Amino acid sequence: MTSLVGRLSIFYRKIIGYDGNGRTARTLTTWLLYQSGYDLGKFYALEEFYAEDLEGYYDALVTHPNHNYYFGRDKADITPWIDYFLKGMSVVFERVAEEVERNSDGEKDDENIELLRPLNHRARRILGLFAQQDSIKSSDVANLLGISTRQARLLLSQWVTQGWLTNADPSRRVRKYELVEEYKGLLE
Repeated sequence: MTSLVGRLSIFYRKIIGYDGNGRTARTLTTWLLYQSGYDLGKFYALEEFYAEDLEGYYDALVTHPNHNYYFGRDKADITPWIDYFLKGMSVVFERVAEEVERNSDGEKDDENIELLRPLNHRARRILGLFAQQDSIKSSDVANLLGISTRQARLLLSQWVTQGWLTNADPSRRVRKYELVEEYKGLLE
């Protein structure tokens, strides 16, 4: 998380510092969060937090009296903005947790948690693919994770070994993978 905050700090200094283009910065921030495994898009958007607190948002953005990068804004202290941004992330994650709590089934959720526990963030993202399709290929994994198809094949092989995926038809050259039965229950 620390390296992500550092990357976002540099990112905001450059984007907002140069031209004050907040919309672009917010869009790219969402993308950076997504690339780092923080995908809230299906539950809640960081943009909604900003929209609910426009005054706080604009107050946090005022990091220097001059909006021009060449007149000192490049040296502005962006700590208030980082504090505000992290507060926003905290609020968003708390709302997601509340939503999950409201919709949880208790005992079944405990079983689901035990199934999910050994899966890393990549595997959990791939699990989401099965909500839309019954089987996946290495190209699907490569596209979603932004990796090469060779890396995707290696990951798929590891996941088959871990026991949560199975090769749908080993006799075919182009392999398709399916969830094992117990993991299909996670998507219901």
